[in-house]
Amino acid sequence: MRYLHTMVRVSDLDASLRFYSEGLGLTEISRFDSEKGRFTLIFLATPEDVAAAGYEGGKIPEGLPCVELTHNWDPETYQGGRNFGHLAYRMDNVYDTCQRLMDMGYTINRPPRDGHMAFVRSPDGISVELLQRGDNLPAQEPWASMENTGSW
Repeated sequence: MRYLHTMVRVSDLDASLRFYSEGLGLTEISRFDSEKGRFTLIFLATPEDVAAAGYEGGKIPEGLPCVELTHNWDPETYQGGRNFGHLAYRMDNVYDTCQRLMDMGYTINRPPRDGHMAFVRSPDGISVELLQRGDNLPAQEPWASMENTGSW
């Protein structure tokens, strides 16, 4: 058995792509629009995973971990993102990623006080865990004294 992807339903495709692509740095690797089904599927992966898989377009290779954004064209309201669990990404600098997301207007729900782990929510309430690659970074302000906001 091989892991394929995690699907997240999104209500505003542009807002979600801004979060996942610009904010988290994921790369769109595939898009499928279904007129008959009235939905769009977009598959995203980290640039590091894309390079490791040797992906250069075409069919998504088995083993390339992806997030599938599913956008149903008919309006729906999605609630309970927390009961989904969370997505998790490892990054080179958790502080830089949190700062970029904050600069874009996103709330860091659980700041990386420990230099290792943070949580943020997507526009649809999906909790995303941000993990520092390797050793924890030294404590740094404003993160070290920042309180939690909301739930994650």
